[in-house]
Amino acid sequence: MDRRRPPVLAAMGCGLVSLALTGAAHAQAAAAPAPVAEVAQATLPAVEIVGTTPVPGTGVPKDQIPANVQTADDRKLRRSQATNLPDFLATQMPSVNINETQGNPFQMDVNYRGYTASPLLGTPQGLSVFLDGVRINEPFGDVVNWDLIPTAAIANVTLIPGSNPLFGLNTLGGALSMQTKSGDTHPGGEVEIEAGSWGRIAADATYGTKLGEHGHLFVALSSFDENGWRDYSPSRLRQAFVKGGVRQSDLSWDVSLLQVDSKLVGNGLLPESMLAVGRSQIYTRPDQTENHTSLVTFNGKAMLNDRLELSGTAYLRRARQSTVNGDLNDDFDPEEDPLTGVDHETRTTQDSEGLALQLSGTFGAHRLLAGISYDRSRSHFEQTSAEGNLDATRGVVVTEPTSVDALISGHGSTTSFYASDLWTLAPNLQLTLSGRYNDTRSTTVDDGRAQLGLDTALDGSGRYTKFNPAAGLTWQVTPDLTAYGGYSQGNRAPSPIELGCADPNNACILPNALQGDPPLKQVVSRTIEAGLRGNWSGLRWNASTYRTVNTDDLLFISNGHAAGYFANAGRTLRQGVELSLAQRSETLDWSIAYSYLRATFDSTACLLAASNSSAGTSSTCTGDDEIAVQPGDRLPGLPQHSLKFNVDWKVLPDWSVGAQLSAYSSQYARGNENNQQTPDNVDFFGSGKVGGYAVLNLTTNWKVAKGLELYAKVTNVLDRKYATSALLAENAFDPHGTLLSPDQWRQEQFVGPGAPRGAFVGVRYSFD
Repeated sequence: MDRRRPPVLAAMGCGLVSLALTGAAHAQAAAAPAPVAEVAQATLPAVEIVGTTPVPGTGVPKDQIPANVQTADDRKLRRSQATNLPDFLATQMPSVNINETQGNPFQMDVNYRGYTASPLLGTPQGLSVFLDGVRINEPFGDVVNWDLIPTAAIANVTLIPGSNPLFGLNTLGGALSMQTKSGDTHPGGEVEIEAGSWGRIAADATYGTKLGEHGHLFVALSSFDENGWRDYSPSRLRQAFVKGGVRQSDLSWDVSLLQVDSKLVGNGLLPESMLAVGRSQIYTRPDQTENHTSLVTFNGKAMLNDRLELSGTAYLRRARQSTVNGDLNDDFDPEEDPLTGVDHETRTTQDSEGLALQLSGTFGAHRLLAGISYDRSRSHFEQTSAEGNLDATRGVVVTEPTSVDALISGHGSTTSFYASDLWTLAPNLQLTLSGRYNDTRSTTVDDGRAQLGLDTALDGSGRYTKFNPAAGLTWQVTPDLTAYGGYSQGNRAPSPIELGCADPNNACILPNALQGDPPLKQVVSRTIEAGLRGNWSGLRWNASTYRTVNTDDLLFISNGHAAGYFANAGRTLRQGVELSLAQRSETLDWSIAYSYLRATFDSTACLLAASNSSAGTSSTCTGDDEIAVQPGDRLPGLPQHSLKFNVDWKVLPDWSVGAQLSAYSSQYARGNENNQQTPDNVDFFGSGKVGGYAVLNLTTNWKVAKGLELYAKVTNVLDRKYATSALLAENAFDPHGTLLSPDQWRQEQFVGPGAPRGAFVGVRYSFD
């Protein structure tokens, strides 16, 4: 279910990004600013990574970054013809895979090195996501709504691995940073229209210009409409982005406004028995989310003297979300409760703001910075329900009065202090030492019970403090070979939704009617990474290995579909290897990357999994619906092996073709965390795993005339039948979608089917 850089002045990036892989910066409980990293073009003697946020710096060569940073600019985004950012990450970035749990292109789970950024409440969140230095993880549950990212306005994307304290809270496995375009860096206009399969009509319009000697202005408008490839799954998206400011040598600032309105339908997972009859079928409906979000961001910097720079970021964010979810009535009984459906609706408001200031400078062999940030958020959540009946399309027709199930408010704040020193020990040897102290406070208030005069014992609150250190070392062994290694630590505090839904005796329906809250501990992650990178006759390569351990990992323990609770589940471990090769010439640009991921539990735990055939059979877990998880059991939703191959070939000066191949090994289903599901085809159906798969996309682009381009893309060229996620749950329908009597309901594997072959064509016109 759905819930839920001309290049930026070099002066802005140095200190910040020196930290970017081992450092400390500001983070926040709600939406805190944090640096966005970017790699400049390799035409310079040294590639730069720069930061653009509340905290300034001065430019750090790539060979001084002790981790496998991945970057992409807007030109690469365009060549891929990706629908949105998750689509781009899935095909272009090593160690990234997606779970199409909702079946909507804007509601994907994005996994990187075994950590997730997802729009779905209940998914363990472990990646922080930033837009122009503002953290866009939602305050209420740290979820990420991908429809709120203006793809047409993105100048560059940087994926930073590890538990980097520079990026603050929720950076357990990595951070994704995006920087938007400016009028002086991306002058001129562009209009683009695309149409294709499933009734898709998409349009983008952008324009950038300089204003006078120092001013700049950039505008981006986007529209997306699609019927969806599955039944009753239309989506609509509107985005508007405006950014203006002044850029001078000693003083620069900009202000941006982002407005997004969307209505997305993602009808979720489907039982395998129904999938076999028709892949476009849905289980129940509707499952619709509406988002209305406004974000105002200010970024500025000032040179105090020839050595010191002061920079800052401030933001104001307002988000309104409503959901409508038609579900099966779990209490359906032909005699006692004949109503077959229930309609759940939610309304969530989230207001957040923050400020960060940083002072940085270079003193001999040291690049120093220190900063402070403060972020706060306020959330209000209401859930109602009304019983009714499922019609022939398995949509809920309400017949009973609406009742309020939950009325919840929450607020949180984070104050952070950080410092870093990038120390040049020798011309070819650099050491980065950094640290960050986070003080997070989070509170949940059950307003509904208070209004009824009931005991508000369901309220929850917590204060979480943590100092996170980091250290990294880079050694340029030769001009074409660099060795690097580092250690980093990060933390994640429980969000209001998690604090309010933590009682195993009172499972929640997400977004949920919050229940009692046994205290939750903050998650702490520790990462060690080492690797080699180099350039051999124009062939760029990287080989890295990493190991990240989470203690007191916070998981959503599901009893099937959306019901469950949040709990600390001990230690989990992610470790792996990344290998990549890439080469670019005037006519051919190609890359290949292989990733190995071993993501496992690292301690014992008893988890609720009623639809697992091994439930109730363990001597260490007392519940009939519980399974015993042991160290070494694989985490669900994460393939061990992935391979990505991308190529762009300029056949003629004005004509190019491209291909993107992504291949993944099998993964376990949620509900099969002990990896012990064994189907008997009587009471339990489904293997508890999703098979491996490979998907091939083809693209082409033809420059018809000056400023005019035609392009086309075919996705899933071979029309592979595959699934990207799975869940063990109870199925109440026969293969054709007819409701069965409750005594015929059975435990089955639900899967998130991948989209079939699709074809899209577009035209783009550029002008000065």
